[in-house]
Amino acid sequence: MDSSAHKFYHVHGFDSRDHLETYFSNKPDMAFGDDSIKFPMECLHRAFSEGHIKGDLLIDISTGSIIHHLYTASRYFKEILVLKCSEQCIMELNKWINTRTGAFDWSHIMPYIKCTEGNSDQCQDKDMTLKTAITKIMKCDIDNENLTDPEVLPPADCVISAWLLEFISKDEDDYINNFRKFVMQLKPEGYLILFGLLNTTYGVIGQDKVHMFRYDEKFARKVLTDEGFVIVHCAVHKRTADSDLCDYDAVMCIIAHRE
Repeated sequence: MDSSAHKFYHVHGFDSRDHLETYFSNKPDMAFGDDSIKFPMECLHRAFSEGHIKGDLLIDISTGSIIHHLYTASRYFKEILVLKCSEQCIMELNKWINTRTGAFDWSHIMPYIKCTEGNSDQCQDKDMTLKTAITKIMKCDIDNENLTDPEVLPPADCVISAWLLEFISKDEDDYINNFRKFVMQLKPEGYLILFGLLNTTYGVIGQDKVHMFRYDEKFARKVLTDEGFVIVHCAVHKRTADSDLCDYDAVMCIIAHRE
């Protein structure tokens, strides 16, 4: 399929529930568990447990309505602000925050947390810890220099962005410009945790084929170093999913801070 026919995440939108069910659920035919759930949660547990990444405020700018990557983070930050590009993603997330009927069930995440953290806290306790930490869910506009214009957010100790830059970027220049907007949210000494899909061009969500910008590890590293970041950890997890719904080769996690 010609990439020009692909939809753009932040322009055309997509069904946030379809996105969750396809790539982050516990359905028997969900092929992406090792790549989309296990690998990122292991990376984040390792990063936070070392004790360097913590503070008052974390800002999350990630794709869809995902929250599983924030369970571990909620133990290390007093407050989490979540930025979303679409109202539908905000509505989906608010259903979970407010424990409404029909909210996406994240209970299948708990075994991953228990495996990495080695504790047996109740699922409800972990849900409440994260829900309490998320103090605000805001609409953001990536076309603005200030994503939350006219509101200016306080600088964050850490910014996490998971699988969003490839969705919203048309080409290399667009990726770099979007990256700069994301890291504007950071304190000078703050940490960036970036998850990306390498060598991908599309993702299928419901009936839609959604554009994804193709890049490799070398390009991602260069963007960070050119923008003054020191990479303290980079992990690349080779694709395990057997599915034609998305054509990535690997999942990447980069942890960095400014010099």
